[in-house]
Amino acid sequence: MDKFYPEGFMHNTTDGADKLSLRALEESLEKGKILEAVVTLCDAEHNLIVDLGKIRGIIPRNEGAVGIAEGSVRDIALISRVGKSVAFIVTDIVTENGKVTATLSRRAAQEKCGKEYIEKLSVGDIIDAKITHLENFGAFCDIGCGIAALMPIDAISVSRISHPSDRFSAGDCIKAVVKSVDELGRVSLSHRELLGTWEENAERFKQGETVEGVVRTVEEYGVFIELAPNLAGLAEPRENVEAGQKVSVYIKSIIKDKMKVKLIIIDVFDAEKEPSHFSYFIDSGHLDYWQYSPDGCRKMIETIF
Repeated sequence: MDKFYPEGFMHNTTDGADKLSLRALEESLEKGKILEAVVTLCDAEHNLIVDLGKIRGIIPRNEGAVGIAEGSVRDIALISRVGKSVAFIVTDIVTENGKVTATLSRRAAQEKCGKEYIEKLSVGDIIDAKITHLENFGAFCDIGCGIAALMPIDAISVSRISHPSDRFSAGDCIKAVVKSVDELGRVSLSHRELLGTWEENAERFKQGETVEGVVRTVEEYGVFIELAPNLAGLAEPRENVEAGQKVSVYIKSIIKDKMKVKLIIIDVFDAEKEPSHFSYFIDSGHLDYWQYSPDGCRKMIETIF
């Protein structure tokens, strides 16, 4: 049974471009196996030229993505693939004057992925995803063969962020959980449930420690500082502190029944954004229910799938 991945996952693997041979292309033609390679050119007619080594690969415009032929997807979806990996199925192989040309279809790969994988997903399933681009309201993710799903900003983490770029960068490979599937088959994702409960995160810190954090919001009554993607604390007000800055903070107290971490800012400094890295407490399987709040806590944060 085929496995379906976001584009870029298979490159440099046994199914990737570096390993593609004429036999591999013939197998795709015969069995409909999905392969992957990098687009090197989008020509004036918006056909995609794909790097298959000595073999010329071409994805005709109408085969570039589901919806292109119908006009429901704009051609920017093709132009933007230059320099990036695409999934495809081989639809024809022709040899003329000793030169081999393979005609490919990304649309067919997406249709197969949709029918055999996306349509079978259930709310609560944990899947692989790849960040493709970021908007104020959320992050768009490739969940298989270039098929897009949206992760709303409030589903990215419990710790609030002002923009998805505070957490992600385009190209990040992440885990996600299926939050909903609408009547049109469009998938919405969540991420925060995989990053641990309040207790799981709080156990990584101890009263009296001085640790690093990131300023998320500055209010008159205090400064909210993120210690981990699913854990933030409140520090006493301090002048000349701005959202996005790194800080060192002294942990004054950790109050479980109120889900509070009280902090004192020791130092403030600017730092370049580091590559995204997540410590997942859950990274596979299925979720029916997730509770962030400790038992007995006055405030309940939970997700019912």
